[in-house]
Amino acid sequence: ESRAANASNKEINIQWYIPTVPKPSNNTETKVLLLYAYNTEPVKISNIKIFSSMSVFSGHLWIPLARIIPLRNKLSDLKEQVEILVQGSKSLSSVPTSFLEQSETLKRSPANILKMSVAKVHLDEKTEEMTKRCLSEVKELLSVVPALSSPLTEIPFDVTLQSIANLEDMFDLANGCTITEGSLFDWIISLLH
Repeated sequence: ESRAANASNKEINIQWYIPTVPKPSNNTETKVLLLYAYNTEPVKISNIKIFSSMSVFSGHLWIPLARIIPLRNKLSDLKEQVEILVQGSKSLSSVPTSFLEQSETLKRSPANILKMSVAKVHLDEKTEEMTKRCLSEVKELLSVVPALSSPLTEIPFDVTLQSIANLEDMFDLANGCTITEGSLFDWIISLLH
């Protein structure tokens, strides 16, 4: 039977699996399974029985549940902070001079919201440090040898509202996410190699 699957861009799909196992003993921690699949070139599959590609990869990682939940909370806080910075830069860059202009500024078209979500955000010192701490934790969780993972001194991708939202969604145990090509995609792939 023929099935069709397409990935017109580079993308990574993340899903989580929480196995139903007996309650762990005191010396073992509950772990969840991170399942991922990504492609490094556009892919079109017309017949799964004969598909072969050198640009499609998949894998899994066991990650302690006790580390994912606090990280997701930190990423949620980071996203809120980035939203505040985006709103602040938006209001500073377009100070309305009349009531009519002010009402126009308050209208949010989908195009304007999209522009705001993909625009690179200028981080203040506090938010930059918060970002580095969160990303260092992500790096440690996804690294093949976590003990060799050192804290980040630079942010490895362009910080946009969308990239931080994608990172938060990545650690959503109920839904997982899909991240398409870009600097965040490249950084995550580099960690999974």
